Amino acid sequence: MLSRHARCGVSVVAVQAALLASSSGVFAQSSQRELPAVTVDSPTTVKLKPRRPVAQAAGARRSSAKPVAERAASSAATNDHGAGNARASLDPPAVVARYQLPQRSFSITAKEADETINLKDPEDAVKFMPSLFVRKRNDGDNQAVLATRSWGLNSSARTLIYYDDLLISALIGNNNSGASPKWNLISPEAIGRVDFLNGPFAAAYPGNSIGGVLLITSKMPDKPFAAAKETVSVMPWNQYGTRDTYVTSQTSAAAGNRDGKLSWLVSANYLDSFQQPLTYVTNGSVPGGTTGTFIASNRTGGVADVVGAGALAHSQQTSGNIRLAYDITPLVQATYSFGVWNNHQTSDPQTYLKSTVTGLPTFGGVTGFASNKYTWDQLNVSNAVSLKSNTKGIFDFDLAVSSYNYLQDTLLNPYTIAPGPGVGYSLNGKVTRMDGTNWQNADAKGIWRPFGIDGPHEISFGVHGDRYRLENPVYGSTIWYNAPSTGNGQLYSTGVGETRTEALWLQDAWRITPNVKLTLGGRLENWQALDGFNVNSTVATGTGTAAVPVPVVTLQPTTQPNLNSTNFSPKVSLSYDPNKDWNITGNFGEAYRYPTVTELYQNISVSNITYLANPRLSPEQDFTGELNLERHWQDGRARLTVFAERTNNALISQTTTVQDISGGQSFQSAVSNVAAIRMRGMELSAEEDNVLISGLQPFGSVTYVDSRIISDPAWKGATTVVGKRVPNVPEWRAKFGVSYRPDDNWVYTVAARYTGKQYATLDNTDVVQHVYQAFDPFFVVDMKIHYNATKNLAFDFGIDNLFNEQYFLFHPFPGRTFVLAGKYTF
Repeated sequence: MLSRHARCGVSVVAVQAALLASSSGVFAQSSQRELPAVTVDSPTTVKLKPRRPVAQAAGARRSSAKPVAERAASSAATNDHGAGNARASLDPPAVVARYQLPQRSFSITAKEADETINLKDPEDAVKFMPSLFVRKRNDGDNQAVLATRSWGLNSSARTLIYYDDLLISALIGNNNSGASPKWNLISPEAIGRVDFLNGPFAAAYPGNSIGGVLLITSKMPDKPFAAAKETVSVMPWNQYGTRDTYVTSQTSAAAGNRDGKLSWLVSANYLDSFQQPLTYVTNGSVPGGTTGTFIASNRTGGVADVVGAGALAHSQQTSGNIRLAYDITPLVQATYSFGVWNNHQTSDPQTYLKSTVTGLPTFGGVTGFASNKYTWDQLNVSNAVSLKSNTKGIFDFDLAVSSYNYLQDTLLNPYTIAPGPGVGYSLNGKVTRMDGTNWQNADAKGIWRPFGIDGPHEISFGVHGDRYRLENPVYGSTIWYNAPSTGNGQLYSTGVGETRTEALWLQDAWRITPNVKLTLGGRLENWQALDGFNVNSTVATGTGTAAVPVPVVTLQPTTQPNLNSTNFSPKVSLSYDPNKDWNITGNFGEAYRYPTVTELYQNISVSNITYLANPRLSPEQDFTGELNLERHWQDGRARLTVFAERTNNALISQTTTVQDISGGQSFQSAVSNVAAIRMRGMELSAEEDNVLISGLQPFGSVTYVDSRIISDPAWKGATTVVGKRVPNVPEWRAKFGVSYRPDDNWVYTVAARYTGKQYATLDNTDVVQHVYQAFDPFFVVDMKIHYNATKNLAFDFGIDNLFNEQYFLFHPFPGRTFVLAGKYTF
């Protein structure tokens, strides 16, 4: 079945790309310009002017009054010198310059991130970018969702994240579990630059860009290059009854070269991570005949006594990536990349309970321990191919096709705990599989410059196709830890389905005067959901022996209805440069975010959380507008953004507590359409080099969002939701810090991050803080010392969460963590 679906999906998108690839006149350009050289960081003993080390604005000072997007992109992703600025991170991203995109952007180079951030995973690079927050629960977290200024921690499908030509956003879902971005595919040592583009204002991107677009660029070399880095993190932990020290080690390496027309980059990463409790096992009362319970409530004030640590995971991850680039002609380049990621994770829950009779540890009859005992094996692969020209003449093109496949994804856990005292599990269990889940994306883009590269019009256009396929059966297993390749025994449930999207888009960047540019665009999309099929089960009292209970299961198969939607999304942007130092830009964009295949069809339990499908969801319609006022310097900038957003039929997930007859607690999460929500707010950010003294580089940002539910007639709760805050969107976020470079060898950085209270429920009844499941406000301070011992060897010492802030974002988040790293560049 997998091979058939994969061939079908590839054919849909590949044909679209091939049709545009055959366009005549592609190579008939009079320009003899060659593709720009690609450079890479290399060891040097010569230090340049101290540079701003953290996230920078792409808009920077210009030598003329032309709009920011008119300037050329930085010559290389890894060079710290921009085309006209003190550092490359102040220049616009290459894709912004190439396609005249209207979005404002923030950027950081690999060198800046390496020197100022405790960079353990690729997502750490965005830590100090204004408004952004990554829900990273531990090193190597494979469920780290990117939150933006107006969309929160459960909105993975409302941002787009690309690694070169590969979409690493898992648009198969919209959650902070299985649909989280595939960051783990990327070795930190392969990153050259990271750029973030705000909002759904470019016709080139689908409606999933509501929250923004994050672009991670690899560092393709033009000469021999190699680097290796070893990082160790140590986190002491003391919460409820768990007291331990958790250690993570990580080895990263990258190497590359350019030989004539061919350049290559190979990267690899190995991580061995022991993690603090990701969940706690709770109960509605103190289990009889036991001691050790921690009396507690849940976030809405109900009883949720803590009887043990749930997911105590040990993860071993390996990833590898190879990228090849070949100059077919001096003006046309082909690239291919292949990535593989493997994860083996085990979890052994810890009970706090002891028997009052024997004094020995016991589960006390709480079944929630069983769902937190698991073995999880994953093997994912990705492929991406692109072909692009860079004539800067009348016409340029860009073709890209990518695919992502779950070759193995198997989660094994016991069905329940063993009856009686002690800490045993039933021998039989469940096998949850996602093998065969896959997706493909294809884009064919063109740029037409009817009056030349300096003419008043630059018209870009394109065709897009994508396909997402879910395969998610759950089987019974007679021996829970020993499942064959297809599962065995009783089928408990299954979720199967597919979504497809085809799109056409067009944009005209019209320079009305040297100081004024109007960008008009539109995107026409057709979306389908098809082949939806679910099997749900009703489980009755089991038969068999006491040690091996065998549940009696009744299956309920359902063929889900097909869905279809066709929509047009207009975009408009007006940019004005009063002089070389100021820019004013207004943007507006409409966007449609379509239901994902897992929102429609997936019924699955992970740990003690059950996700329920809703096969009749409608697309959400979003209107976003913003006004930007920006002041530029040669080595800094300040920006004020005022924004407003309204979303109709917003797709929002809600999690509720479910209690079984023994008092054990689990959670159910389901998605529904909320009729209308609105958000409005402001974002202020600033940074500057060499303030007061040479080498002192302060930076900061503050974001305010007033989010409200306007209408939700489908709400059936006891309290109203109208006027309440939108879940997972905090009212305030702030970041501020400073880096200091006293000489060429040392960099000292201290930075703080603050996020205010956010609600997880539509009626905002989750008011209890600092308990498991709560979404707490937090203030976290990080520090780092970077030392260049020689031109090849560097050392890092850092502390994340310096003051050991304890807070929950549903899960307990990391405490004080010590980070040591050494890097050698050849």
